[in-house]
Amino acid sequence: MTSLKIEATSPFIGAAIASLSPTAPEPASPSQVADQVAAGRGVRGASAKLPKAAVRQSLRASTFDGTFSSVFENIVKGVLISNFLLGLGAGAFEVGLLTSIPMVAHLLQPLGAYFSEKTTSRHAYCLWIFGSARLLWLLPAAGIFMYSHGSLTAQALTFLTMGVLTVSNILESIGCASWMSWMAVLVPGKLRGRYFSLRRSLSSLTALLTIPVGGWLVSRWMGGEIEGYGVVLIVAVLMGLASLCFQFYMSDVNPQAVEELASKKSVGKKLVAETISVEQSDQEKVSEAKGGLLADLFQSRNYLMLLLFLGVWTFSVNLSAPFFNYYLLDTLHLDVQWVTLYSSLRYGAFFLAIMLWGRLADRIGNRPVLIINCVLAATIPFMWSFTGEGVYSVWLALPLLHMAQGGTFAALELCLANIQLELAPLARQSVYFAIAAAVMGVTGAMGTTAGGYLAELPTVGLPALFAITAIIRLISMMPLFFIKEDRALSIRQLLDRQRQRVPQIWQPARIKA
Repeated sequence: MTSLKIEATSPFIGAAIASLSPTAPEPASPSQVADQVAAGRGVRGASAKLPKAAVRQSLRASTFDGTFSSVFENIVKGVLISNFLLGLGAGAFEVGLLTSIPMVAHLLQPLGAYFSEKTTSRHAYCLWIFGSARLLWLLPAAGIFMYSHGSLTAQALTFLTMGVLTVSNILESIGCASWMSWMAVLVPGKLRGRYFSLRRSLSSLTALLTIPVGGWLVSRWMGGEIEGYGVVLIVAVLMGLASLCFQFYMSDVNPQAVEELASKKSVGKKLVAETISVEQSDQEKVSEAKGGLLADLFQSRNYLMLLLFLGVWTFSVNLSAPFFNYYLLDTLHLDVQWVTLYSSLRYGAFFLAIMLWGRLADRIGNRPVLIINCVLAATIPFMWSFTGEGVYSVWLALPLLHMAQGGTFAALELCLANIQLELAPLARQSVYFAIAAAVMGVTGAMGTTAGGYLAELPTVGLPALFAITAIIRLISMMPLFFIKEDRALSIRQLLDRQRQRVPQIWQPARIKA
C-alpha cells in the first residue's frame, strides 16, 4: 500500500468524498521509517501528515468500509438477533449474554494489541481477523435452514448461535486495537471530530434503512421469522465481506516502523533536554525510550481518570442496555416491526446529531461535549420507568426516548473514541487502546450480569433497574472533571464565551444631544 510520507496536510472535508484511485496501494517497508508518521496524539504538532492523495483515498475507502460493515453489525447484533433468540425460546439470560459476551471478549484486546505490534502490516492483520469473524456467521445461517427442515432442535441452534457470537466477538476484539491504531495514523488529529462524525453518520443512515427493511423481511418471510432471519443473515455476511474489500484502497501502516520512529523522536527530545554521553549507543537510547512506556501508562493522571470514567460509565450503561428491547418485546408485547421502527428513529437521530457534535467537539474539545451528554444520557433510563402499553407511550413517549438516546449517544460514541486518541501517546497506541477496552469489557460484563440478576428479582424488575441505571450514570461523570484535554474549554470558559455573545440589552442607549 502507499507509504506514508511527511507532507503538509490542509484541512479537508472534501477529502472524505474524493474519488478512489483504481490502483491498490502497497505496504510500506520497514526501511521507510522516516516516511511514516503515527498520529495517535491530539497534541499540537503531532498530528498525522499524509500526502493529500493518500488522505483522500484512504478516508473515502474507510467511509465505504464503515457503511457496508454497518449492515452486517446491525443484523448480527441488536433487535433482530434478540427477536430471533426469543423466537427460539430464549429468555432474559440469553438476551443479556448478547451484550455481556462482547464485553468479556474485550479482555483479549491487550493480547490482540501484542500480536498486532509484531506484524508488519495493519491491513493484512485486520483482513484476516475480521474476515474470519464474519465468515463464521454462515454457520448459524446454515443451522437455521437445518432447523426449518427438522434436522436441528431449537436448543441446539441457540447454542450454535451463542457459540458463533462468542468466537466472532473474540476475533473482533483481537483486531480492534490494531484497527484503531491504523485509523489514528490515517486521520489528522484536528479533523477527527468532523471525519469520524461523517463516517459514523453514514453508517447510522445505513442502519436507519437496514433495521426496518430487515425487520419487515423477517416478519413477512413465508417460511416464518426464524427462516427469514437466516436469509437476512446471509445478506449480512456478504455485505460484511464486501466492506473488507475497500480496505485494499487504504494506505497501509507498518507497526514496526511506527514504533521505531516514535523511539527515535523520544531519544531526540532527550538529546535537546540534556547532554548525553557520546559512548552511549543508539540501541541503548531506543531501549531506554521503550522502557518508560509501561511506567508512563500508570503514571499519567489523565489516563487513569479516563480509565475510571470508562469503567464506571460502561458498567452503568450495560446495567440496563440489553433489556430495553427485551422490555418492549416481552413486557410490553410489542410487535417486532414497532421495535425496529423505534430503532430506526434512534439511528435517524444519531445521523442528524453526530455531524453537529463532531464540529462542536473540534471547536471546544471532547471533554465538554462528554459532560453535557452524560447528563442528558443519565435522564433517559429514568424516563423509561414511566412508559407502558398505552397509546401515549407507544406513539409519543417511546419514539421521543429513542430519538433522545440516538442524539446523546452519537456524541458519547464519537467523543469517547476521540478522547482516547487524544490522550494515547505516539508509541504503542494499540496497547493503550487495548487496556481501555479491557477495562470496559470487565465493567460492561459486570454491568450486564448485575442487570440480568436485578431484572429477574420480583422486588426490583425492569422499571426500577432503569432508575438505578440513571443514578449510576450521574455518579460516573465525576472523573471527567479531572481529565485535562489540551484543546478543550472548561465549563466556565464556555459560559463566559456564551455571555459575551449575548447583547447587553440592559444597558441604556446613549442619545446624542
